[in-house]
Amino acid sequence: MFENINIHSSVAVYVQIENSVQFAVASGRLKTGDKLPSVREATEKMNVNPNTVAKSYRDLEVLGIINARRGLGVFINKGADVKCKESTRQQIVGRLHEVVSEAKAAGMTVQEIKAISSACCAIDAEPYGEVPASLLAMAKGKKS
Repeated sequence: MFENINIHSSVAVYVQIENSVQFAVASGRLKTGDKLPSVREATEKMNVNPNTVAKSYRDLEVLGIINARRGLGVFINKGADVKCKESTRQQIVGRLHEVVSEAKAAGMTVQEIKAISSACCAIDAEPYGEVPASLLAMAKGKKS
């Protein structure tokens, strides 16, 4: 867990951590009762400030996704899967709507937007990573 946190991303690290947990729960990779790494373990793995991990865990606990039990660890709550599926889908649909609207406002055609969307779907990439060169080429109007 947390292998794909990118400190160079425009998305804040604490948000990436929160999203990683929620995406893993929504997809079924994390289930009720599964234990997350401790703040110390996660800090060492990601090489980030402990306060960043602690903030993410606090936010997730407020959302009802996790439960921190002093001395025992941090665990996925019962019912978190339903919450995560709903919230991540809403978040993603909202972001897709914004991106498509921006693309259309910038003069891109529906065909261009669909071609780029299809290319994105065909690439096995993790969130917050570098944009593949083949997609960057499409931004320049070149076919890859």
